[in-house]
Amino acid sequence: MTSIKVPPLGESIVEATVSKWLKSEGDAVAPGDTLVELETDKITVEVPSVTGGVLKKRFAKEGDIVKLDQQLADVDETASGGNKADGAQRTAEAAKAPAAPKPAPANVAVPQREAPRASPAAQRTAAESGANLANVQGTGRGGVVSKADVLESRQPGAATPPAPVSVVRPQPPSVAAAASGERETREKMTTRRKRIAEHLLESQHATAHLTTFNEIDMAAVEAIRGRVKEKIEKEHGVRLSFMPFFVKAACMALKQFPVVNAQIDGDSIVYRHYVNMGIAVASEAGLVVPNVKDADRMGMLDIARSITDIAKRARDGKLTMDDLSGGTFTITNGGVFGSLISTPIINFPQVGILGLHKIQERPMVVAGKIEVRPMMYVALSYDHRIIDGQQAVLFLVRVKELMEDPALLAID
Repeated sequence: MTSIKVPPLGESIVEATVSKWLKSEGDAVAPGDTLVELETDKITVEVPSVTGGVLKKRFAKEGDIVKLDQQLADVDETASGGNKADGAQRTAEAAKAPAAPKPAPANVAVPQREAPRASPAAQRTAAESGANLANVQGTGRGGVVSKADVLESRQPGAATPPAPVSVVRPQPPSVAAAASGERETREKMTTRRKRIAEHLLESQHATAHLTTFNEIDMAAVEAIRGRVKEKIEKEHGVRLSFMPFFVKAACMALKQFPVVNAQIDGDSIVYRHYVNMGIAVASEAGLVVPNVKDADRMGMLDIARSITDIAKRARDGKLTMDDLSGGTFTITNGGVFGSLISTPIINFPQVGILGLHKIQERPMVVAGKIEVRPMMYVALSYDHRIIDGQQAVLFLVRVKELMEDPALLAID
């Protein structure tokens, strides 16, 4: 009998919620098969079986809170699957049987390789998206295809799968209940949502929270981006958004006002002479803030690549704890959802966060004339315990200057 326990979950994380069991008691399992998904406040962890056999007993139910190294299940290596079909045994028997001749499929030039072993989550994702598991390279233990591998295969440049099928995705319980006429529903908060709530309250209670605002004329950046984005995407495979410009501008402003990149440690102020730039990403599981390490040492294209990479891995559930730790300053962009102005909450224990918003054409006075310009409101929330109002305002003014004259971004 092999015990399956809660694996290491990452720095400072000691508990998780049992999100979903993918195997039932009596099911046959192979080495590397995902037994259960655990949800922490930051990432989702798939717990695989380290051996083949039969899942004899589950020691936790979905929704239970489990601690580090707590026993989750027992796998019997000597059992053959009880009254449930043993997938591995069926596969072995099928291999011994003579293969029936298969008609050649029409319009196919290259024969497809046999589909590899895949986790249940990967199988569900493949069925929903129309992905062909035979075209997916598994990165799990023993070559097992994970959900993230299927999502990766759906990206541009990956092997072309069959045309996607129409899938009706299940609605959230609250939406489904409202549609059925129920007046109210109750849903248990996930571990991640609870931790997000605790973290935001901690930020509000532990800091002297204040926000200052400004507005940026985005015409110059829009002009540069419009001239070069197609060329950059063609030559470097990078989609140039506005975020790399803001990251570069913020890094340069942080060098001029290092207290905005600092941290309070007891009665000391710790100044960081590097910038690990946090980028707030909204995923299905909740808000996460992965960070681009040493962003102040990167050029614009490297920043763009890094942002694209961490945002994609955040949405695919492939972030590591290293991605989520060590940030020194954060940028959040509510403008992608249509927000015109907001007051972002500091990502504690950082002391500053820059909020970006929707670009909106507005009449502005330019050289004594009224012109229609693409304007964006920006907000800097800061910890007034160590950042004075003057420093906060001047930091935001510096970001504005750099964005309105982006040639300055090349002069560091």
